[in-house]
Parts: sequence; C-alpha cells; structure tokens
Amino acid sequence: MRNQFKRIGISLALFLAVSIPVAALAAQRTAAKRSAQEKLYDEVELLAEAITIVQSEYVTEVEPKQLIYGALKGMVESLDRHSQFLEPEAYSEMQVETKGEFGGVGLEVTISKDGFLTVVTPIDDTPAAEGGLRPNDKIVRIDGQSTRGISLHEAVKRLRGRPNTKVTLSLFRESENRMLEVALARSVIKIRSIKGARLVADRVGYIRITEFQDNTPRDLTKALETLEQGQGGLDGLILDLRNNPGGLLDVAIEVSQAFLPKGKLIVSTRGRIKSQNLEFLSQAERPHLGYPIVVLVNGGSASASEIVAGALQDHRRGILMGTKTFGKGSVQTVIPLKDGAAVRLTTSTYYTPSGRSIHGEGLQPDVVVEEEESPAPSKEKEPRELPEEVVAPKPVGDPQVLRAIDLLKGLKVYKAVNG
Repeated sequence: MRNQFKRIGISLALFLAVSIPVAALAAQRTAAKRSAQEKLYDEVELLAEAITIVQSEYVTEVEPKQLIYGALKGMVESLDRHSQFLEPEAYSEMQVETKGEFGGVGLEVTISKDGFLTVVTPIDDTPAAEGGLRPNDKIVRIDGQSTRGISLHEAVKRLRGRPNTKVTLSLFRESENRMLEVALARSVIKIRSIKGARLVADRVGYIRITEFQDNTPRDLTKALETLEQGQGGLDGLILDLRNNPGGLLDVAIEVSQAFLPKGKLIVSTRGRIKSQNLEFLSQAERPHLGYPIVVLVNGGSASASEIVAGALQDHRRGILMGTKTFGKGSVQTVIPLKDGAAVRLTTSTYYTPSGRSIHGEGLQPDVVVEEEESPAPSKEKEPRELPEEVVAPKPVGDPQVLRAIDLLKGLKVYKAVNG
C-alpha cells in the first residue's frame, strides 16, 4: 500500500511539474496575444489621429471614404508589388477580365523588382501586340507622365479608356538599349483563350493557350477531341504557352489534369497559415495520355502558365522547349469588402510537384531554343468553331514550332525502333 501511495505521490508531483509550466506557457501566450492586439490598437489610433488631422487641417475638405481608401491603398501596396487594394470600379473590371472581354490596349503588366512598370506580355490580336510591344519592355511614361512609383491599379487606369482614343507609351527596351515611343489606339479587348488548334505536320497537333480563363478547359477539351478524331489521331502535341501571362489557378489545374494520370500532384501552395497549405491532385477521369507533348515557353510565360509547364515537366509528361519563363510564383487571393471594394492579397507561394518554387526564378526549358524575336501576332484569323475536318497546313516559319515538330517526329521514330 505504501508503495502505491509512493507511486501516486510521484505521479502527482510529475503532473504538477508538467501542469504548472503548461499553464504558465498558456498564460504567456495569452499575454503575448493581448500585447500584440494592444499594439495594433495603438497603431490604429495613430491612423485615426492622422485622418482626423487631415480632415480638419487640410487646405480643402476631403471625403472620409477618400482618406480611408488612400490609407488602404498605401497599406496593401506596401506589402509587395502584386498585392493591391481595388476600389469597387477596379474590382468590377477585374471580374470582367477573367470572363474574357475588357477595354484597353491588350497589355499584361507588372512592377519589376527594380520598381519599373514592365510588360509581362502583349495579348495576341490587340493594339499592344500589333504595335510591337515585347515582354520585359519597361514603360517609362504613359502619355508623357512618368510611371516612377506608379501602382498597378493606377497604371491600368491610365492605359484604359474609351475605344478609339489614343495612348502614347515611352518604352525602354533593355535588349536593344534604346528608347521607343509607341502610339496605340484603345479598343475593346476580346480574348480567345484557345487559338490555332490545327495539325502542323502529319499527326502532330498544335494548340495555343493565350490566357487561363473560365472557358479555357471547355474550349481545350473541344480542340483536343477534334484533333484526336481527325486523320488517325495524334502522334504528338505542341502546347504553346508563350506570352501567356497566366490567369485563374483553378483553370491551370484543370488544364494540367487534362494531360496527367489521376492522382498526380499538380501544384502545392504554402502560406503563413495552415489553411493556405494546399495540394492539388489531378482528378480527370479520361485524361489525354496517348502521345508525347512539347510545351513551348518563353519570358512571357507566367503564373498559371508556369504551373502547367512545371507539372508536365516534373512528371515527365511534357518536354519544355524555348527560353526561361517569367518567374511569377505567388498566389493572390481576392477578398471582397462590404462596400464592393476588394483586397487582392498575396497569401501563398506555389511549388511544382518536385517542390520547386519558381517565384523570381522561372522555369528552365529542357531544350533551349532562342527566339529570333518575340513571336509576331498571327495575321490569320482562325474561325471561332473548329472545322469538322482538320487538315495539316505547311508549318509556319516559327523556329520553335519547327524544332518541336522535329523532336516529336524523332520520339515517334525512337518508339518504333525500340518498341
């Protein structure tokens, strides 16, 4: 009995020894949390004090919402060059863009590491593409006004306007070490995300994805089915993601899983809180697996394009050909606010299946093929509906497409020889 009491005494001592530090630790955490909240409240009081001073002392009267919006804009955009505060009008415009139609000159832009407003890519068949703008052109002035210190939202506002009005861009093209001035006529921009679906050689298909939009997966499925059903099927596919600035994350996942076996990791995201640590697996019931793929990329391939390219490269499902991609690997979440505005906030970074983060680095192609110059916009206007019978036209003089055709033909010969 004495031994039992002794054991109980030891257990109680251990329990107390453990419980007291745990309780103390919990108390410390609560105190730290309270201290952090108090510090935040102090800073918010500072903001409120500044707003009150501006309202009472500024030379002209300022609406409270204008002051709050200005504070929100500065707060969010000080975090990184991809986070934005969107006023209701800008948020509405952004929603229109993802559905494939908006007004402007057809440019995807970003703020580069050195603070310059930089072209990610001109969109096909738009004033910017027809005006000869190229990825990585620095926009120094818009209509004579400097872009130094400009935000993305302000840049987009300056670039957009009524159709048929003109905007003049002063550009610095680093590759040629010269300044350029380009006058563009604004127009309503209508984006076709799937273009040029056709045969470019005997049983070699070609599909270009210009941007990842709501309708992209449906249009891609239709294009693939048409190509696969024509003239004996496909021995290979060229998936052209050059100058594709990205788009919707869920669409990039749907496009990737169209070419991957079920259950394969497509992309993972990692953020500050546990709910942002996600893995996305392929779930397509009938993926297109029967032929090799060459994925064309360049410096204008960004974001969602890099998700698709990275997934196909890591799973050895596609061979990347071209030049290094842009390197935009952070995820922005758009969080609506109660008055119709929204915060576009960087919440995580994404990683390819092998764990590579391409943010600021880009993807290196398996086969490097330099471009003679930025791909010119196609003058051919493809019909909106694919023809019932797809014919094989003579390949265009695009060195990367021609190299891709040769590679796919070589793979076919190798497979035939080696069984």
